[in-house]
Amino acid sequence: MPLFIKKIGIDLGTTYTLVYIPKRGIVINEPSVVAITKNNEVLAVGNEAKEMLGRTPDTIIAKKPLKDGVIADYKTTEAMLRYFIGKALGGFRIFRPEVMIAVPAGITSTERRAVIDATLAAGAKAAYIIKEPIAAAIGANIPIGSASGHMIIDIGGGTSEIAVISLGGIVTNTSVRIGGNKLDEALGEYIKRKYNLAIGERTAETAKIKIGSALYLKEPIKMEVMGRDMLTGLPRIIEINSNDTTEAMQEPLKGIINAVKSVLFNTPPELSADVMDKGMVLSGGTSLLRNLDKLITQTTGVEAYIADDALLCVARGTGIALDNLDAYKRSILTTK
Repeated sequence: MPLFIKKIGIDLGTTYTLVYIPKRGIVINEPSVVAITKNNEVLAVGNEAKEMLGRTPDTIIAKKPLKDGVIADYKTTEAMLRYFIGKALGGFRIFRPEVMIAVPAGITSTERRAVIDATLAAGAKAAYIIKEPIAAAIGANIPIGSASGHMIIDIGGGTSEIAVISLGGIVTNTSVRIGGNKLDEALGEYIKRKYNLAIGERTAETAKIKIGSALYLKEPIKMEVMGRDMLTGLPRIIEINSNDTTEAMQEPLKGIINAVKSVLFNTPPELSADVMDKGMVLSGGTSLLRNLDKLITQTTGVEAYIADDALLCVARGTGIALDNLDAYKRSILTTK
């Protein structure tokens, strides 16, 4: 019965936006892409708009309104939120919903304000903000209220959020603007350098998902990619393997590892012991990169493991927090 949906949790991601409705789970998981005309009319949002990326005529622009986890284009973000909230609620609605949105822990108060304003403008009755690491931890069933340290590494499309959480709050954290998109870019650049072939961002993303690995594999997996030959300008197909992706992604992966190390370094000793004991939990779509958990375990000496449904942790966490506002009061930032 869509009439009585009063609460919506949103994981507003750089690459994907997920919408969670308590008791119903994830109802929307679509790319954060909006296609607009030159006159700023919205043509398509989500899956439909992503199909247009890199393929639009001059009169249509397909754009991603979020960059590195924060709003880069306010108007387009508002249109996107309005579309997703409307779609989640179904056509006919009596109530304006309460909406909780997960944002990177490192965002400024101005950026936070923009998210709240865009959410209210998109038709929410009230907007709450929760930091991504906290939402991810709640969604991964970590008991964040307990007096022991839990470490969460949430790696999405635009940012990696690493935090140690105890007593419902973030004790130490860092947020680096490295995520799946940076891995795609690195892979595209590498193929351009090594094979003289220019590939699109969607091709790079597909290659990363299909054969990407954070560690070199004994038996590399292969796939064919198609692009434009840099010398002749003509289409060409080449075969790449997983070791190409490992080499290509060294730099951005190093950035994520260094961020994890810095959080471990700045964690109070008592909580460090808890983290050593329990290990670190990985969430977010990019945490599913082959062997990333092994790479983190090898380089830090602390066991890292992937949460169940890693992709959905943040969205689920926003929904659970919204359903239990009183219990999570300390973890939730601003309301209006």
